[in-house]
Amino acid sequence: MKILGHRTLAEQYDLVVVGSGAAGLTSAATAAESGLKVLVIEKSELLGGTSAVSGGMLWVVDNHYAQQNGVEDSKSAGREYVEAVSRGRGRHELLDAAVNHGAEMLRYVDEKLGVEFIFLNNFPDYRQDLPGAAKGGRTVEPQLFNYRDSLGDLAKYIRTDGRHPYTMQEYETWGAFTRFPWDELQERMDSGIAAKGHALVSMLVAACQRYGVTFAVETQVERLLVNDNAVTGIVTAQGQEITSGAVMLASGGFEWDQTLADSMLASRLYTVCSPPSNTGDGLKMAQRIGSATRGTREAWWAPMSLTGGIRDGRAIGSLLRFERQGPGSIMVNRHGQRFANEAQNYNDLARCLQSWDSTNNQTLNTPAHVIFDQSYLERYGILDHRAGQQTPSYLHQAATLEELAEIIHVPADALVATVDRFNAMAIDGVDRDHGRGDSAYDRYWGDAQCPWPNPSLGPLQYGPYYALEVVNGAFGTSGGVGTDGNGRVVDVDDIPIPGLYAAGNVADSPYASGYPGAGATLGPLMTLAYLAARDVVDQAATQRSASKEVLV
Repeated sequence: MKILGHRTLAEQYDLVVVGSGAAGLTSAATAAESGLKVLVIEKSELLGGTSAVSGGMLWVVDNHYAQQNGVEDSKSAGREYVEAVSRGRGRHELLDAAVNHGAEMLRYVDEKLGVEFIFLNNFPDYRQDLPGAAKGGRTVEPQLFNYRDSLGDLAKYIRTDGRHPYTMQEYETWGAFTRFPWDELQERMDSGIAAKGHALVSMLVAACQRYGVTFAVETQVERLLVNDNAVTGIVTAQGQEITSGAVMLASGGFEWDQTLADSMLASRLYTVCSPPSNTGDGLKMAQRIGSATRGTREAWWAPMSLTGGIRDGRAIGSLLRFERQGPGSIMVNRHGQRFANEAQNYNDLARCLQSWDSTNNQTLNTPAHVIFDQSYLERYGILDHRAGQQTPSYLHQAATLEELAEIIHVPADALVATVDRFNAMAIDGVDRDHGRGDSAYDRYWGDAQCPWPNPSLGPLQYGPYYALEVVNGAFGTSGGVGTDGNGRVVDVDDIPIPGLYAAGNVADSPYASGYPGAGATLGPLMTLAYLAARDVVDQAATQRSASKEVLV
């Protein structure tokens, strides 16, 4: 166990938090701000978990930023929308908690914990076709934050994705990556400026630091201490016992445990981009003492490519966003045909990669590839690759579409016909096959400066042509330990287990199989973490009051 800063390990805590993502840090800072003694234990050597390498956005219905900017929204509209997105499979108690208390959490984190956000008025909800969807106002993102100046020695223990720091608001202004001020962004990185999830986690760690939270890294928690059916602490892998009034499980999902992933998830997971420490530790600990297990078939699905990325020594996937959404690229399946709206949100698009062809006992659409041409590469690049550079190994290149089809093993006549049909529709500005570019969400991720009528559509014009394989990936799993609306872990009879709480990807997601909008992971999960911490504070106050009465 490595204790950060100049602290020593205490014998007793009011709250021990297992995991250091945004959910865990929110609960830790909330409890500490109310005067509780808190310990955060992290399995890896870096703080931040999956949250630190995420976009850092929060999706919160009817938040105070929207109210201050005159954006009309309501909890009833948000509740209707998330019910539709979750296809009726979300647990009502969790849905209500996330929608009804999200704005309360956001205001608290802003005003009490000092986490500063940018209001993204123009960022539309993902499913514009569903009732209650908003065209903007429900997503906020972290401000840029100098974590080195603010955290001092603690800064070197913050996880980062290693990318240049910029905000989504800036992305809206700059558009395609080829228009970014890369020299300026490099200067930001060199000076210690953080953005996105890196900034969010850094600001939450700073809040924890202000309120006296103790941090321990390189420490795996192996099991929970239980006394008279109540959780009273934790035991580390080294056998060290730490007692506490309550334990919060916030240790991430189980996506890096291949056995668990294969046995629980509804679909095969080919790659992830989260830290490899997410091996389901919290889920296993809770199961050992009889907790309910819920929603484990689902993950935060996303189309990804294997491009050589590494995290903590393990291969990870690269999320495909503009690469499939920008005008001039398409996605084809194993038959050389388009099979979906490429510009739709990543969660729903990834589900198309999971479809099964029962007649032929094979996947319906995979292997799948993003197809684009030289004109696209010159305008936008692809991932970190730019025109004029040596073609990376993860890209297939050919002079003609027919040659490219042979390389990726799809029928050449089908691929040529698919591109010809798409080109005609792109020039007209209407995708009559899959509706790409019809919704505000599609157009948001397009290029408003493109020369064609629809910012989401553009023709493939000339060779060389390129193919990038797409696989079913995920940011992490999104189900696990069953909880109630206050983040209390419940047993198989839905009865809370005293002293045990859970939030984050270790626990059941409020939105089940749905993904309402940008930040729909962090928004509700931080809300449940906040509610859990408030419950811990209330329970601690009750116990202290009872102890005083006994002494009297």
